[in-house]
Amino acid sequence: MKLSHIKSKLLLTAAYAVILVVWNFLDLPSCMWVQILGIPCPGCGMTRACLAALRLDFAGAFSFHPMFWSMPLLYLYFLSENGLFRSKRANRIFLAIIGAGFALSWMWSIIQFFVG
Repeated sequence: MKLSHIKSKLLLTAAYAVILVVWNFLDLPSCMWVQILGIPCPGCGMTRACLAALRLDFAGAFSFHPMFWSMPLLYLYFLSENGLFRSKRANRIFLAIIGAGFALSWMWSIIQFFVG
């Protein structure tokens, strides 16, 4: 991978971090999706889950969002040029599993939102 690609991806990461800090500083709603549509988004709870995981509270992280464990893997996938695996098929299967996990988690959170 070219150094310029790595730099641009790290710059994008830093820009995202700045946006998060400004968003938090301005005390904007944590999820615009909930504000507009009235239902949780596929990533609702992910920030709290990642923060809990950083405190090594994995049970708490799982309760906030069961797919919290996928974030470091997805970030590594984002940083890589050809994916995490040498095989394109393996990369597609990896992303399909992560996508299915997010879809199932989202369906469960919507059920809990309306039932509980």
